[in-house]
Amino acid sequence: MPTSTTTRQMGLVSQILFILCSVLIIDTLTAAAALGTGVIGWWIVTLLFFVIPYALIAAELGTSYPSDGGIYSWVKRAFGLKMAARTTWLYWINVGLWMPAVYILFAGMVAELFLPDLGLGWRVAICIALIWLTVGFCNVSVHVGVWVSQVGALLKIIVITTLGGAGFYYALKHGMANDLTLRSMLPSLEGGVSFLPAIIYNLLGLELIACLGKTLKDPVRTMPRAMIGASVIIAALYLFGTLGILAALPVEKVGLIAGITDASRILFADSPWADTLVSGLGILVLLTLISNMVNWTMGSSRAAAEAGELPAYVARRHPRYGSPMGANTVTGIVATLVILAYALLAQSNDELFWSVFAFSSTIFLMPYLLLFASFLRLRRRDPLTPRAFKAPGGRILIALMTASGLLFVLGALLLFLFPQLPEGQIDWHTSAPLLIGLLLTLGIEEWLVSRSLATPTTQQLNAQTN
Repeated sequence: MPTSTTTRQMGLVSQILFILCSVLIIDTLTAAAALGTGVIGWWIVTLLFFVIPYALIAAELGTSYPSDGGIYSWVKRAFGLKMAARTTWLYWINVGLWMPAVYILFAGMVAELFLPDLGLGWRVAICIALIWLTVGFCNVSVHVGVWVSQVGALLKIIVITTLGGAGFYYALKHGMANDLTLRSMLPSLEGGVSFLPAIIYNLLGLELIACLGKTLKDPVRTMPRAMIGASVIIAALYLFGTLGILAALPVEKVGLIAGITDASRILFADSPWADTLVSGLGILVLLTLISNMVNWTMGSSRAAAEAGELPAYVARRHPRYGSPMGANTVTGIVATLVILAYALLAQSNDELFWSVFAFSSTIFLMPYLLLFASFLRLRRRDPLTPRAFKAPGGRILIALMTASGLLFVLGALLLFLFPQLPEGQIDWHTSAPLLIGLLLTLGIEEWLVSRSLATPTTQQLNAQTN
């Protein structure tokens, strides 16, 4: 019988750090900064109309329906087994599709900092090595994953506060690299609108902590506090870090791969230890990328293992640690195949990063449409379930909160697929590969789910009766 996975060990602080590590994504910080100073207005808009409703909804679902299945369990209760299976597939498989983008950034930063002549072959090799290092971390005891998440969260806080603090200091000495006025901070659809979905993407993942339900201390009391508290900290840190980058780097020079490195070189240019500071900060960023992927792999694989509709191998557990070894291994295989495929197609490192990132993001966003829809449906059809934490408001406010969440997620999804849509154009050279990949992923999902439900396993039969 597997051990080590049912020990309740994560208190409020540990949960906040886990959420910070999951949601606080440094690899897309420069994508948000590419919007220019108008990103500040977008952060405020998304905080008020998306983050707050999302945190309240996720907290209610997580405490009312506690389970290691997380989002799978909520969708199953609201829309049935087949829709839950689709949700779990998308929620889980997107990690394997996203991981290559994160490690492409890792390899690009290594080249930028230490090995400027690093070729594509070596970059791909680094990505593959990191993919399987991540799988190894997730296959051992949950204690290791929790430790990685806590260290990763602290490192992310250090990196972002350092960038923000150094940015303000730089502005005092040299002036802002970008115009910072009330008018410039207003949200606008002009300029870097294609990067706007990255803001929404950067704020998703609060519910991932619910996938570790068996490891939480007093989840009914601590989970809502952790989600809401972490969301406020995350929004503040994103604003602070983005301003730091914009203080040092003109928006037209913000790169997806080298943005943080370029900004830190300008911020620390006056210091006698400039090279050391840039390298040190870069190493911390690299470590946060690994911790982020460990967090997401650990959480999404547990959700996949709880579901009985995916192939039986996915539910395979480690004989000693009880970790979702099967789901972790498949994630590693998918990520390896994706990095090899995209390495053959992309012309530049930035293009490779954004292509993989945009594709995985479309997969990642789709389950959140069902998360918000499940909340509204369960509120109306399951009023008898005790709700230790309940999102405030009557039926109209609850409907508005749900609609707001759905609109933000749907808007981000459409802009990832069609970044020129606000201009009334569609670049099929960019959008067609994303659509083909999305349809292929959905097709595999339907085949797997239909095949599995046609011959139900014991796990599925138990799920249907619970």
